[in-house]
Amino acid sequence: MLLPDRRLLIVAGLWLLMALAVAVVPALQGLWQAAGATLLGVAVADAIAGRQRCGRVAVRRELPHTMPVGTWQTVGLHLYSARGGATGCLHDGHPASFVSQGLPLDFFLQQGGWWRSSYRLLVSERGRQVFGDLTLRCSSPLRLWLVQETVAARAEVRVFPNFARIAHYTLLATDHRLSQIGIVQRRRRGAGMEFQQLRDYRQDDSPRQIDWKASARVARLIAREYQDERDQQIVLLLDCSVRMRARDGDLSHFDHTLNALLLLAWVALRQGDAVGLATFGHPRPRVLPPAKSVARVNALMSAVYDLQPSLQVPDYLAAGETLSHHLRKRALVILVTNLRDEDDDTLRPAVTQLRRRHALTVASLREPVLDELLAAPVGDFDAALTRAAGLEYLQARRRQITRLGHCGAQILDVSPRQLPVALINHYWARKRAGAL
Repeated sequence: MLLPDRRLLIVAGLWLLMALAVAVVPALQGLWQAAGATLLGVAVADAIAGRQRCGRVAVRRELPHTMPVGTWQTVGLHLYSARGGATGCLHDGHPASFVSQGLPLDFFLQQGGWWRSSYRLLVSERGRQVFGDLTLRCSSPLRLWLVQETVAARAEVRVFPNFARIAHYTLLATDHRLSQIGIVQRRRRGAGMEFQQLRDYRQDDSPRQIDWKASARVARLIAREYQDERDQQIVLLLDCSVRMRARDGDLSHFDHTLNALLLLAWVALRQGDAVGLATFGHPRPRVLPPAKSVARVNALMSAVYDLQPSLQVPDYLAAGETLSHHLRKRALVILVTNLRDEDDDTLRPAVTQLRRRHALTVASLREPVLDELLAAPVGDFDAALTRAAGLEYLQARRRQITRLGHCGAQILDVSPRQLPVALINHYWARKRAGAL
């Protein structure tokens, strides 16, 4: 494809301005026609020469095979020309949902030389994402035309939930600075369920911790130290229905939930617990049985990275029955959803069924726009109606939470951004209390 370059447009504009002079001085008509013929000939010759340059530029794209959602990533581009120089601009065929900075890129290549540059992408959608072909616009020899060509460079990347929080958590845990992100770790010395070690008796230890046989052998008081019981099961029950399609900032509620669940899974696995996953509210529910080892996080990422919230309405009772069929041993089941008042028909029976054998926590995502709505001043009748509707919705939500609490479930009502810290603190609290 040939596109007129800026230089050709300027020259053609000057030639058209000469037409005004010809209208005033008819004797200049011959000169004007000769100039037009010359311009046409030069333009045609330059176009032919430009088309002959097609295919001389080779392009190589550098990008990671995996990317975390919600982050800025750098994509490198390398151009090479072995059959003469080239100049122009290029545009990469990145996924349409990604936001780019730095495109299009202008390049200048000498014969046998490399040109390297890069641009940035905001990765805003998970799953399998495809980078298409690149578009080159090379200048003709006289720079009157841009010759557009397509360079095959199709590539596929996998966009995972954002695992940067795991690295951040690990760093803070190593430096004992988890309180900076709101994580509360309460030490519960000697009150765990599983024996850890013997040590010298301390003044604030319970007399029940004294190991009298060991004390008699060494002639001083020795205490037993316990740790929280390991080998417990945590199952993440993830709602993939239409409820999770709302957005909070650059990410959807669903993406915030995935990031939080992966962080919770990593924390639980580090404590020696087994972690599993079950999904519902979409055409093909997935079940990942509980298992241990830190490598389990990679399996969880692979299981959920391409999930997207569907348009279905959640069926909590069917999800509970499916999970009960796969889960025999007692576990802490964490259901993450967005509660509605109309959920009673399937939610309460599901909670009752799961509570018979498992500990259950329901984490309900609260839309931040609701808090903003209630905080906004009321200045007219429409604003008053809006506030009244928001209060009615909030009261219905509270009634639903109260009813679920009466069924034996523990409830977390938090915004998507607060979910990671809330889940980890809740996990620590239940584990320290021996309530898993």
